[in-house]
Amino acid sequence: MSGTRAVRTRVAAPPTPDETEPRSNTVISHDFPFFSSGLRLDADLHLPDDGGAGAPYPVVIPASGYQGLKVIHPERFARALTVRGYAVVAFDYRGFGGSEGERGRLVPQEWAEDVRAAVDRASAARVLDAGRIAVLGWGMGGGVVVAEAAEDPRVRAVAAVNCVSDGTRSTRNTHDETSWNSLLERIAGDRGRRVESGRSEITSPWDIVRLDRDGHTDGYVGEELYKAPGFGSGVTLESAELLLRFSPEQVAHRIAPRPLLVVHGAENRLYRPEEARSLFAHAREPKRLHLIEGAGHTEWMFDEHPTFQGLVDELDSFYAEAFARADAARDSAAATA
Repeated sequence: MSGTRAVRTRVAAPPTPDETEPRSNTVISHDFPFFSSGLRLDADLHLPDDGGAGAPYPVVIPASGYQGLKVIHPERFARALTVRGYAVVAFDYRGFGGSEGERGRLVPQEWAEDVRAAVDRASAARVLDAGRIAVLGWGMGGGVVVAEAAEDPRVRAVAAVNCVSDGTRSTRNTHDETSWNSLLERIAGDRGRRVESGRSEITSPWDIVRLDRDGHTDGYVGEELYKAPGFGSGVTLESAELLLRFSPEQVAHRIAPRPLLVVHGAENRLYRPEEARSLFAHAREPKRLHLIEGAGHTEWMFDEHPTFQGLVDELDSFYAEAFARADAARDSAAATA
């Protein structure tokens, strides 16, 4: 990936049953738990089904979006990337899924520490290549991986898809004026009660990030994501306050000289394209911005959807190029040592 590029592509129509050819998506999965801030996080290591021929494998660590469950998009990316030769570490954030931690506490600043712990775990595994670790963030996870990688030079490449790059702006854009003011009032009231009682009020996650103003995403969430056990669980108002303080775009420049790929649906009505444009503007080269015309936030996230497959092809090319450049730099440094 050379220099600064911004491109647009058009979303493809979903395939009909006759157009969909079966894919060999065999994945070898192992329990791969690790600790973050003293909490045991539930994680899996997904490997290519090649009998170990590709070891030590390049590693991609996908970070989930709002609600933090590995069984949704992290495992979807694992199914797609392992057949391309990558190992994938998928995990539940603290407080979600099978991981330890306070239920209802959804704090992206803490999630960045969980991603860092995943990098620690991957770096110590002999079957994985510690010199070829990349991160991939979806939705809120896009901002999380930017925040983590900005402080972690072990990460060789960063991809943010349909990301949150500023918590206040992205959350405000999901609300109308009335619901936004109501949320701010509830956060302020909770702050006072919390310092007296030590507990924050639990509310619906959709009181914080409204879905109903984005019909495509609202429908996908209701039909697909609620299939995952625990999805849609309550979130504290303290979490909402910390989300509004989260602004990973402010540290995006620290990723360079490692490459950053920003991909966003041009018709995303949940996290609007200005999130991607702003992250891109704050980052330094090498960087690339790709807006997918006709694509919203998540309605195309199915394994065989051509838009998802196109994204995976782009990620594969991006990571392969980034790892090749990192290997070349490492070899050059060794030769001059």
